[in-house]
Amino acid sequence: MEFLSSAYPWIKSLHVISVIAWMAGLFYLPRLFVYHTESVEAGTETDVLFQTMERKLLKLIMNPSMIASWLFGLILVLTPGIVDWGSVWAWAKLAGIVGMTWFHMWCGARRKEFIDGTNTRSGRQYRLMNEVPTVLMIVIVVSVIARPF
Repeated sequence: MEFLSSAYPWIKSLHVISVIAWMAGLFYLPRLFVYHTESVEAGTETDVLFQTMERKLLKLIMNPSMIASWLFGLILVLTPGIVDWGSVWAWAKLAGIVGMTWFHMWCGARRKEFIDGTNTRSGRQYRLMNEVPTVLMIVIVVSVIARPF
C-alpha cells in the first residue's frame, strides 16, 4: 500500500486525463446523434459516415477512457487516506460515477439503434439527454472539491 501512496500524484493525473477524454466523448456522441437524427436519411452514404464516426468515438475513445477512469479511480480508492467512506461526498461521487456509466451504456444502446435503423428518438430528445453528463459532472466535481456534505 505504500507504493500507492508514493504513486498517488501519477495515478490521480492519469485518472483526471482519462476522465477528461471520457467526458469529451459523453458530450460529443449525443450531439452526433442529434445531427444524425435531424439531417441524415437512413441508408445513405452520410448515414454510413455518421455510423462510422459514432462507432469510432465509442469504441476507440469512450470505452478505453471509461475503463481507464474506473481503473485509476479504483486504485485511488485503495490508496490509504484518500477516501473517507463515512463522508457523504464519497457516496455522492460514486452515485455520479454510476450515473455516468449508465449514460455511457445508454449511448451505446442508441448507437445500435442507428445501426439497425430503429432509432425513434428525436433530435430534441438527444439534446435533452446531452445535459445528463453535465449534471452528473457537476455533482461529481462539487462532491470531490467543495465537499458540501
